[in-house]
Amino acid sequence: MLPKGILFDLDDTITTFDTVVEPSWKKVCNKYANQIDNVNENELYLKIIETANWYWSDKKRHEKGRLDIENARRRILELTFNKIKNDDISLAHEIADSYSRLRVEAIDFYPGAEETLKYLYEQGVSLGLVTNGQAEKQREKIERFRLERFFSSILIEGELGYGKPNEAVYLRALDEIGLNAGSVWFVGDNLEWDVEAPQKLGIYSIWNDYRKQGLPLSSNIIPDRIITNISELIAK
Repeated sequence: MLPKGILFDLDDTITTFDTVVEPSWKKVCNKYANQIDNVNENELYLKIIETANWYWSDKKRHEKGRLDIENARRRILELTFNKIKNDDISLAHEIADSYSRLRVEAIDFYPGAEETLKYLYEQGVSLGLVTNGQAEKQREKIERFRLERFFSSILIEGELGYGKPNEAVYLRALDEIGLNAGSVWFVGDNLEWDVEAPQKLGIYSIWNDYRKQGLPLSSNIIPDRIITNISELIAK
């Protein structure tokens, strides 16, 4: 049975995000590697990914970077160029900006996501969207995919000044859809933000394992349910 309300994450839950990283970077590396001495396109790609993984692994850098994503990517390319001993910062920025454009173009609904949201809306389930990230970038996706038609509450970290896992954002979402925690689900791909934090408030929390890799063996966070695509929420 469906709940009275569902709060959804956006990236890697409703729309693709991490899944377009590799193909977007590889296209960029293929385009620019011949302009860089002593590195081929695969080596450039691996150096970028290594640097990006380091950059995003730190909680403080992550929080700052996701609110200014294009400059964060420029910084990642600056650090990458340092590693390969290239001081052409303008080229580093051009590569980062090219990647940003390609990634935006590649983002799309997950298969079945739009139909799932439409079904839930038509069934009278109150829907809220709770997403971290830069206000402008997240709002662009919301408008591009016309998500306002489904959601009675849309909360964006960059617009609010706070986001997940701050309990205030979940409480505000509950208030805006007019429901209590016990009658709502939260669905998202981040174990800390979309499962652990809402569970502490009594919200039934569903982990979207879009990578289909299962819970990490080291995880102390146990979702109430695991899915690999939000279409499973309405599967007959």
